Amino acid sequence: MQSHDSQRTPMPALTLGALGIVFGDIGTSPLYALKECFHASHGIAITHDNVLGLLSLIFWSITVVVSLKYIAFIMRADNNGEGGIMALLALSLRNKSLVAWQRRLLIAIGLFGAALFFGDGIITPAISVLSAVEGMNVAAPALHQYVLPITITVLFTLFFIQRHGTGSVGKLFGPIMLIWFATLGGLGLYNIHNHPEVLQMVNPLWAVSFLTEHPGTSFITLGAVVLTVTGGEALYADMGHFGRSPIRYAWFALVFPALILNYAGQGALLLTDPSAINNPFYQLAPDSLLIPLIILATAATVIASQAVISGVFSIARQAVQLGYLPRFDIQHTSVKEIGQIYIPFLNWLLLGSIIILVLTFKSSSNLASAYGIAVTMTMICDTLLAGFVATTVWGWSPWLAGLLAAPFLIADFAFFGATSLKILQGGWFPLTLGATAFTIMMTWKRGREILFEKLNNETMPLKLFVNSIASGPIQEIEGTAVFMTGSHQYVPHALLHNMKHNKILHSRNVLLTLHTKDIPFVEDRHRLKVEQISHNFWLITGEYGFKEQPDVPRLLSGCADFGLEFDMMDTSFFLSRERLIPRVEGGMAPWREMLFVAMSRNAASATDFFQIPTNRVVELGTQIEL
Repeated sequence: MQSHDSQRTPMPALTLGALGIVFGDIGTSPLYALKECFHASHGIAITHDNVLGLLSLIFWSITVVVSLKYIAFIMRADNNGEGGIMALLALSLRNKSLVAWQRRLLIAIGLFGAALFFGDGIITPAISVLSAVEGMNVAAPALHQYVLPITITVLFTLFFIQRHGTGSVGKLFGPIMLIWFATLGGLGLYNIHNHPEVLQMVNPLWAVSFLTEHPGTSFITLGAVVLTVTGGEALYADMGHFGRSPIRYAWFALVFPALILNYAGQGALLLTDPSAINNPFYQLAPDSLLIPLIILATAATVIASQAVISGVFSIARQAVQLGYLPRFDIQHTSVKEIGQIYIPFLNWLLLGSIIILVLTFKSSSNLASAYGIAVTMTMICDTLLAGFVATTVWGWSPWLAGLLAAPFLIADFAFFGATSLKILQGGWFPLTLGATAFTIMMTWKRGREILFEKLNNETMPLKLFVNSIASGPIQEIEGTAVFMTGSHQYVPHALLHNMKHNKILHSRNVLLTLHTKDIPFVEDRHRLKVEQISHNFWLITGEYGFKEQPDVPRLLSGCADFGLEFDMMDTSFFLSRERLIPRVEGGMAPWREMLFVAMSRNAASATDFFQIPTNRVVELGTQIEL
């Protein structure tokens, strides 16, 4: 487990690794953020006071949202060392005193935040890589027509290599991002000496003055300022890979100073040459260093995109394990790291969506209109869940939690209000993606609940069944039959159908139930429970964390410690395969029933998902009306 490995890895190595994985998104924001703050549509003149005011807004936004909210507050909420909104949701639901509506509300908040992350996973690679390649417009304006083809080529290459795993490439991420952040800080210092007064940005009065003198314009500008804090959620989401301390060390020792120096340097450049607003980041560098800077920036944006893609895969697997998405074909790309996975369906879906996005919006400035609103809504969800965890898990008084969370919520809603003004310009895109993903997850969860209720109504209690067959004659055959079931309270449909059609019962019958706990990993000593309820019936319960992949053969091999040994060549696995039929007056709206049926039919095979040998599987079908 990564969290355990982190305890043995030296701190410098963990800190370097955190640089390569955690900070890619926020670390590439200087490519486009300040430029968008002064975008012509905002109507902000490039004057001394306006530059200082905007720089001050950026400084305090990063300080409040990232340093205080995520680093100091939300990263305290770890679920056995793991972070991210799904871990935060699992923590929230641990409170046993929650009533039904409170659980539904928390689930809705958590799932909506996770759904918005899928939208972020599409926009971040598009805007990051596109903004890096746009440096060609500065180096060689005549090559402008090649920006989109090169961007698409880089993105296609990135997604094509996903199936090979990122372990070997990942070793380069840390050193490259170390060079990147050193370059950010160095370029900033190189330009600050022309106007050292830009360092007054740390004085909040400049931000207050800017907000009061330009009340309408400054509110719109917040929609661009938020671009400087995108990626803050990643600090929390990737906590399980490295732990709190390496992320905090990397942030305060290098990343935070480098970002601030770079933004200050861009501000000093604009005071010297206002025409540099077309691309202030690349114009920080001397002409002789422009081409190497474009190459380095492209590498940094690829790394940032890789981190987001891996995050989408991780969130999707967690949602599958917790029962909010159907099974996917999940491939492990590393024998050592459980977190390195590849989901082919999602990979190509992301790539197709990103290419459509790039061809539709065509420039990073246009994409900036679509970027931000999903991030701000995710930040709101994080703050709400973290405040709830503070009161119910940490034992804080409600007024103390509210007092601490209120400033963060004010900032979150201010950014959300500003970005919501850009809905028609492109903000509709991530909202549509988020709403679609949220609907899919809620529909799958509700559909499975209805399905289990229907299945349980059409079977019989397990104890009654075992007692009934013990008292009557029935033909037994040699061998072991394993029946996958969601509950040990009822007889699996596959067992009933096997007896009905084949008129037999195996000499050993095992009812196997796999549970996903609200913790990321389950210790091996808590993994397995074996119980014998009659001479030929055993109940096996396997426990997994929401970041683990079930492995049934490996689980059964552990039963030898309980006196129950399995010979795979003498074991058959019986699985139920439901044929779902929607009906007009079902438990969901007709369109949701159709969606659930479509997802069920296209879900990955349980045989593959649970890693069961395909030549030992028997599937028995049943027809269910929803």
